[in-house]
Amino acid sequence: MGKKILHIAPQNFAGMPFGFMQMQAQAGHTSRLVTMYQNTLNFEEDISLNFRLPVNKAAKLWRDSKIGGLKHYKPKNFLESTYFKLRDFKNRSKITALIDKHKLYDYDVYHFDGGMDFFRDLRFAKELKRRNKKIVCCYFGSDLRSRGVFKELDDMSDLNLTVEYDHLHLHQNIHYLFFPYDVNKVEYKFSELNKLRIIHSPTNRLFKGTDKIIKVIDEIKKTNNFEFILAENISREKLLEMKKTCNLSIDQVGGELGGSGYGKNSVENLAMGIPTITEFSNEYLDFLPENPFISCAINNLKSTILYYIENVTALKEVSLNGRQWVEKYHSYESVNAKLEQLYRENNI
Repeated sequence: MGKKILHIAPQNFAGMPFGFMQMQAQAGHTSRLVTMYQNTLNFEEDISLNFRLPVNKAAKLWRDSKIGGLKHYKPKNFLESTYFKLRDFKNRSKITALIDKHKLYDYDVYHFDGGMDFFRDLRFAKELKRRNKKIVCCYFGSDLRSRGVFKELDDMSDLNLTVEYDHLHLHQNIHYLFFPYDVNKVEYKFSELNKLRIIHSPTNRLFKGTDKIIKVIDEIKKTNNFEFILAENISREKLLEMKKTCNLSIDQVGGELGGSGYGKNSVENLAMGIPTITEFSNEYLDFLPENPFISCAINNLKSTILYYIENVTALKEVSLNGRQWVEKYHSYESVNAKLEQLYRENNI
């Protein structure tokens, strides 16, 4: 018999919370997703409160300033504490109405995607625990790296999950899970071009190392014939069309905000047949099974690109291996089997 599973997320980060919800629905569960803030990249939504996330320079500086090791979240000062109290007071009636309308207390398992409650005082999670509901916290990236965990929610959680390898070194009680990707929806087609056509599509330039990458690209362009597409601030539909014309992608190389490896953008590339350059720590490379990526640091990005300029045909085998790897490790069937195992092991 299927479970009733509710996902609660600040945003539908790169479509990942929606992917978990969709995966579990296909597996026979009743699964819904509630997001708090509007999604600016046109990923699908289920139920959304449609609050506006502050995106001005001050808000971005505040979020990025929290980069560091794992910490228990607490307001940095009186101003921050007051801001969130006022925000929760302002949003309370809309959140309460949504809880009642969609009967959000009637689920069996609650995934806090991003490790956040509707309210900073965790009143929703506390009520769930009072009702003996099962709580799962799942982290996707900078949530754990920068903000840290809410200690009370961490204590209430029956299972902690992450889709990021470096989180295993931050949290003492967390399980790694390949994030689910609906590979069957993506057509595989390697673009057999006579020359290199590279795409780089950052959502955060500092995190992805974009300025460093562009500097390398500009240097290579002086003496070599290839195309480079910088895809920023465009719709998801337009980005997908651009990707279809490319035979190589650069994800993140030389980033400065603590991450390495890959995310949904890279998995989408591989599923489409686009070999992808990205940076890994040595430990991450050892951890990753059958690595399908072109591993590269900023100091050898130039030589890596030059090699593929001269050997474009070598990308075809890399392309095929990438698609097969996504099917093996990121498919709904594969990820759900692992998640169900973790449920059983943690009495969920």
